Amino acid sequence: MSEKILAAPVDDLARRLGAMIDDELFAVMELLEKASENPQQRDLDEVLARIALTESEIEKRYPGMLLLPYRDWKQQKAAS
Repeated sequence: MSEKILAAPVDDLARRLGAMIDDELFAVMELLEKASENPQQRDLDEVLARIALTESEIEKRYPGMLLLPYRDWKQQKAAS
């Protein structure tokens, strides 16, 4: 999944994000966060743009909650 998310054209990624269930969307966000923290990442600006796009989709689904649903998902995942 990592390669597809990082290599997909941005407009294609935007369409795919809208069709994903929440768990998939949050998994993409987690993957992008890890990619942004990787010192080997060559195109950090591209990764950051994809993070912003993913954040926008999360905020669309959860108005006024910012990234709280994503953070909750990460905590639940870590606890299990």
